[in-house]
Amino acid sequence: MKLYYAPGACSLAIHIAAREAGLPLSLEKVDLAARKTETGADFLSINPKGYVPALALAEGDVLTEAAALLQFVADRQPQAGLAPAHGTMERHRLNEWLAFIASEIHKGFGPLWNPTTPDAVKQATKDKLAQRFAYLDQALATRPYLTGQHFTIADAYLFTVTSWANYHAVDLTPYGHLRAFLDRVAARPKVREALAAEGLLKQAA
Repeated sequence: MKLYYAPGACSLAIHIAAREAGLPLSLEKVDLAARKTETGADFLSINPKGYVPALALAEGDVLTEAAALLQFVADRQPQAGLAPAHGTMERHRLNEWLAFIASEIHKGFGPLWNPTTPDAVKQATKDKLAQRFAYLDQALATRPYLTGQHFTIADAYLFTVTSWANYHAVDLTPYGHLRAFLDRVAARPKVREALAAEGLLKQAA
């Protein structure tokens, strides 16, 4: 499998999940502004949507969308325990978390990435994120990971997108349990491998 990625983007979650699952993965960095990969390929010919992640499979298929790719990786190596079995309430809970992270945290940061976003909108965006972080902080007060005692793909996703707070001066100081979660995930050996491979380890330290 080949992961088309941009350092620190949501593709990092798939990178982490693949390493945690022990799946072989090659990496190809994408210049999202130029829509070119590091080998000079036209990224739009790989993913017409124009954004990462994109996962090229040996069979010739290309899959996209972070939440879908995370489940694909987990299901490729079920013995790694990154997702509960299909059809169980535990899997439905995992899907609930993936949907929440995708819509409320991942997309919640959207206006902050746009340099033309008015300051008032940026502040409103941070206020909304603060509500979501407070909810997450409460959820993580009684367990080390989102679904309980074990690391899952939802944790890889949450770690990745919540780390964007560092880039946008979003204050996580009030959320002690969430900050402890981020530190806990960042200390995992496979997560550190992924961060190092993307040139992010120093920033994450």
